[in-house]
Amino acid sequence: MQTWLTNCLILVILCAFTTVGLSQSTSSKDSLQVTQDSADVDPVIVYWSKNNTVGININEVAFVNWSAGGNNSISSLFHGEFERNYKKKLTSWKNYLSVRYGLNAQEGQSLRKSDDRLHFKTTFGYRSDSTDNWYYSANLDFKSQFTNGYKYPNTENAISKFMAPGYLLIGIGTQFSHPSRDLNAYISPVTEKSTFVLDQRLANEGAFGVEPAEYDDDGNLLKEGGKVRTEFGFLVTSDIKQQVFPNIILNSQISLYSDYLNDFGNIDIDWQVGLDMKVNDFVKANIGSHLLYDNDTKYKEDVNGDGDLETLGPRVQWKQFLGIGFTYVF
Repeated sequence: MQTWLTNCLILVILCAFTTVGLSQSTSSKDSLQVTQDSADVDPVIVYWSKNNTVGININEVAFVNWSAGGNNSISSLFHGEFERNYKKKLTSWKNYLSVRYGLNAQEGQSLRKSDDRLHFKTTFGYRSDSTDNWYYSANLDFKSQFTNGYKYPNTENAISKFMAPGYLLIGIGTQFSHPSRDLNAYISPVTEKSTFVLDQRLANEGAFGVEPAEYDDDGNLLKEGGKVRTEFGFLVTSDIKQQVFPNIILNSQISLYSDYLNDFGNIDIDWQVGLDMKVNDFVKANIGSHLLYDNDTKYKEDVNGDGDLETLGPRVQWKQFLGIGFTYVF
């Protein structure tokens, strides 16, 4: 019951945030109109640009006397992307925030989480010449989730939580930014990656690559597991947004990381690719996939049916999604 209330509260907060954002957008437009109508005001050079996209997808299936059978279900997904970018002569500063949260309710089952993601990235760049597309850059990248994750139908022991895991990458390197296309590539030979598992139970299990707890032969705890794992390695990222057909835009974000100190050459992969298809100004469809691989993230499954999850080796993680819903860009 507590988990159900938490999930509903998250959706209410996100929807309220969306409503406030829309009202602020309308106010901004009104202010801009007043400025344009004032002939005496000198033109102002704007160095900041913004892009906000919020939306909600809802899918519902209902059966009444359906001879083929089936379960009634309803699912919803809130998603938002926010950008704040600054560019002035030799300086560039890009900020990106992405949030996703989804719930699924199916007849005969408890309310379940279907998606949960929090991602913030900021990149500061400086170039030596105004015609150069390469920048000396510093980058910060943070990823986590909002609420507990479970291996359903078991909802007693969470397998993930907020900041369990949480990933923070900080580094310096060089960035390529195409002047006319929405393309950015970042290369950093000096990047620190910190993996946070702030839940002590998960940390004791050695989840997500942190140091597990130590026990004696009788099972008594000798030393608690570490909550932070630090790596030092090489990072390459690429973001591209390209119109491939009328009203269809391709988005791709990929991150490749390899640790110098542990198994150099073993690459952590985080790759998202999607197609945004515009029906009209407010209704859009999107299809995409999210692929993950981290050698430190072990797959868990109840292989012998005893109710306990056994820890297996690392696996390729893949998620596919298709949604149609209301989207607002401002």
